[in-house]
Amino acid sequence: MYHSDNAWYGHLKNMQTKAWYVAALVSWGIALFEYLLQVPANRIGATTLSLAQLKIMQEVITLLVFVPFVVLYMKQPLKLDYLWAALCMLGAVYFIFRN
Repeated sequence: MYHSDNAWYGHLKNMQTKAWYVAALVSWGIALFEYLLQVPANRIGATTLSLAQLKIMQEVITLLVFVPFVVLYMKQPLKLDYLWAALCMLGAVYFIFRN
């Protein structure tokens, strides 16, 4: 259920001198590996969760991985807006999983 954001943004730091299509091919290669994990996970998850629940879980997992990636690897400043976004996601989790 993980989204391949890190594959798409990592090239901004490491591949600035490469042609865009080289960065695209590398990113697609990383995304392919991630989707090889994501597709079976979604199929398993769909046996007990709704599609809306799967999607919200995907977005939460993406943020849990993406924010540390942005701060630690891409060296972007940690912003208070990340907290507000996280609170919104907690609200989405609450509403999508309540009975």
